[in-house]
Amino acid sequence: MSTSGIVYRPRRLRTTPRMRRLVAEHRLHPGDLVLPLFVKEGIDEPVAISSMPGQVQHTEATLHDAVAAAARAGLGGVMLFGIPSVRDALGTQAAAPEGILQRGTRIAREAVAAVEAERPGGRPGPVVMVDTCLDEFTDHGHCGVLASDGTVDNDLTLDRYAAMAVAQARAGAEVVAPSGMMDGQVAMIRDALDDAGFESVSILAYSAKYASAFYGPFREAVDSALQGDRRTYQMDAANAREGLREADLDIAEGADMVMVKPAGSSLDVLRGVADRSDVPVAAYQVSGEYAMIEAAAANGWIDRRSAVLESVLAIKRAGADVILTYWAQEIAAWLERPSPHAAATPTEGPR
Repeated sequence: MSTSGIVYRPRRLRTTPRMRRLVAEHRLHPGDLVLPLFVKEGIDEPVAISSMPGQVQHTEATLHDAVAAAARAGLGGVMLFGIPSVRDALGTQAAAPEGILQRGTRIAREAVAAVEAERPGGRPGPVVMVDTCLDEFTDHGHCGVLASDGTVDNDLTLDRYAAMAVAQARAGAEVVAPSGMMDGQVAMIRDALDDAGFESVSILAYSAKYASAFYGPFREAVDSALQGDRRTYQMDAANAREGLREADLDIAEGADMVMVKPAGSSLDVLRGVADRSDVPVAAYQVSGEYAMIEAAAANGWIDRRSAVLESVLAIKRAGADVILTYWAQEIAAWLERPSPHAAATPTEGPR
């Protein structure tokens, strides 16, 4: 025993940036990150989203540029959300062959292919993922078809999801992402995709999606028409075991990946799902999480870069294999060119 009486000195592994990098248990990598993108029909210039500084509703032209930039940054994926110019009770534009989301999907695939052609045999571009939900397309803003009493009809909604997923696959989606929290949605979509000949299209299931106050800025991002709330189908934030059960059910129905959302306030559920899942686990760092850090940093209350990286690393540490974050592009640049003050920390540098 040393003369000081201290037997164990864990601080020895924190002494230098080199040492901290060597023993880091978790690291971020651009390939882990997915960038959500919004494309809006009928606009000539990008529209700033006031509650999400730095984010915009893209035109079709600027969507191409944004996906190309994501490809050059080495991001793992992009997640597309469409904002139509016309909405109705059934959200018919969601499955329209020339609907905004299908057009956006084709644009995204073209952008990825163009960047990959610039570097034959080089780093692959991002996977094109598409949100499979009706809320952006309905005039009532709910994620499904309404029954006569105003509630969301689960089973009628499944038919709409199936048609939407097939339309997305035909447009070139590599991953469809049902986010409406309807019972049986994964099985219905899997059957529809397989019957249409799209066995290779993957399903990323929003499995544990909680009704959350942190979705607020997203409503602005998609020009939401929602009146009321979604608590009859999105999960109660009080329930953790239910989130694990939802993930189990989605895996049993054929989900290729499962998701927990929102990430920051559901890290315990994320850890639980990761510990039991035999498929990749994703987590979505949602609009409210983004907005809070941006607002605090703008007021000088926190260091923006450090807070962003720490928040995303915490999601990785909790078990996420894939992280959807609005900072994906910026984080990729930071990982490529570490700050001299932050170099060799667990959040910096290649895996």
